[in-house]
Amino acid sequence: MVEAAIVSTAGAVGLAAYAVRGRSSQLLAPSIWHGDRKRPSLALTFDDGPSESTPALLEVLAKHGVTATFFMCGRNVRRCSEIARDVVAAGHEIGNHTESHAPFYFKSAEFIYREAALAQESIFQITRVNPKLFRAPYGVRWVGLRQAQARLDLTGVMWTAIAHDWKWPGPRVARMLLKRAKNGAILCLHDGRAIQRTPDIRATIEAVEFAVPILKERGFTFETVSQLCGL
Repeated sequence: MVEAAIVSTAGAVGLAAYAVRGRSSQLLAPSIWHGDRKRPSLALTFDDGPSESTPALLEVLAKHGVTATFFMCGRNVRRCSEIARDVVAAGHEIGNHTESHAPFYFKSAEFIYREAALAQESIFQITRVNPKLFRAPYGVRWVGLRQAQARLDLTGVMWTAIAHDWKWPGPRVARMLLKRAKNGAILCLHDGRAIQRTPDIRATIEAVEFAVPILKERGFTFETVSQLCGL
């Protein structure tokens, strides 16, 4: 009886963990985590921006002719409004990454909706773009997110692979990108650090600068998430 209870508890914990953080989970909110696996295309995505460090990343992307998707936080958009507009002007796609980057663990449905709705409003007011994509902070889905996405007409986006560019050096991040790049992959990096001012994103920039030319030589093209997934 005790062993059965332990197994049952472990199974329930595992299911809950998958529902909350599993990249392919649809249990708490619908989301996509890869695109067409028949085409040699990739989507670079950048979370937590915009930040005072974003312009340097925009220069690298422009240099290599790469279009990406930026998941922005409302507070950062208001603080770095001109940079947010520069991202749009450069032809990149904008997604919603909540107002304050607070994790959704144990938060109410109203809190989750408000975080998404406030960011949606700020992004539209500053950039005149009404995002259609949403990425939860830390990839954490929770009860109430499904309803929030539906109310705001947002499609959830996870990732095929996440670069630990907030803690890994640039060469290690680049190796990860080269290793995990497959047809239809959505690759998650960061041009900010939550709502921190002037974050150090040198590892991200170094990794993108190194990996993108190699990936192009391998035959990959770069698209926005919407393009990659036919949205």
